[in-house]
Amino acid sequence: CYQAIEKYPEKKIYLLSHMIHNQIVNNDLQENGISFIMDTEGNQLIPWEHVNKNDIVIIPAFGTSLDILKILKNKQINTEKFNTTCPFVSKVWNRSKKIANEGYTIVIYGTANHEETRSTFSRAKKYGPTIIVENLNDVHVLCKFMKGEENILDTSKKFKHKYSQDFNMKDHLKRIGVVNQTTMLASDTQNIIDLFSKTLKSIHATNDITQYLANTRDTLCYATNENQESTMQLLKYDVDLAIVAGGYNSSNTTHLVELISKNLPTFFINSEKKISLKNSITHFNIKTKKEIQTSGWLPQKKCKIILTSGASCPDIVLENIIRKIAHIKNEKIDEKKSIKKFELKYSN
Repeated sequence: CYQAIEKYPEKKIYLLSHMIHNQIVNNDLQENGISFIMDTEGNQLIPWEHVNKNDIVIIPAFGTSLDILKILKNKQINTEKFNTTCPFVSKVWNRSKKIANEGYTIVIYGTANHEETRSTFSRAKKYGPTIIVENLNDVHVLCKFMKGEENILDTSKKFKHKYSQDFNMKDHLKRIGVVNQTTMLASDTQNIIDLFSKTLKSIHATNDITQYLANTRDTLCYATNENQESTMQLLKYDVDLAIVAGGYNSSNTTHLVELISKNLPTFFINSEKKISLKNSITHFNIKTKKEIQTSGWLPQKKCKIILTSGASCPDIVLENIIRKIAHIKNEKIDEKKSIKKFELKYSN
């Protein structure tokens, strides 16, 4: 995006939607002259007739649907040069095609209105029968139907707008392969696969279900996986509280909050500006989807804090949070010493 701004100052530059789910990054892009054609849920902000072949349209990390690619092609807009689709998202598309060609139905685990899931769904349904599950409860419903414990009308109603045209509940759930929105929680993915596996073993009275369930466990983003695994390691330490930094609409960041908040007080913020020098913090509640303010959140005594972030959070945000807390605690940070200590620990 920044290269396009510098290289083509005379052109109008658009992003299809948010580059990544981080408000700070997206706000900065807008301040530098980039306009968003759609919002994160796919609602049109700029009419297509305002976009022409001389403009630059950048495809964000989540990719985009085949329908939108067709619109851009009809407008003779070059999408190859300005396509920033994450390779892990492309990997999910390729895996979807492969399992469909092998006769499996594609089950997408993701949030139905998320840009990435929408782009994956648009492709998967071209390859073969496809259905979206958003959580473990959705999988329970499908498994009950597969075992004959749920009627087809109620099941179809539950998944309205979340399956491909001509999807047949009775026939298309006999052989399945699960692919991910790449930012989902790895443990949830495992639970979903385990539940489908247990159901298919029960139905077919065998432990060998390879012909009924495709192996698709590697369709998560490595950065998301590393963040989740590192967070689990941090939870082994004796700490007082945790701060998670990132965009409030970021899927992988929200999952980190879910992981940590089960164990200790957790504050989800998108910048150091949410931390007041008067020992209050404005943080995001993932259940109510609103910011709340908490006073006295930082203990007066010496304390240990977990600080982590979503995959798309700029490093400078974390650095600023550290500096802000150090300022509140009247502590000075020797950056060279800290880096050297970290490098020594990391090399060991």
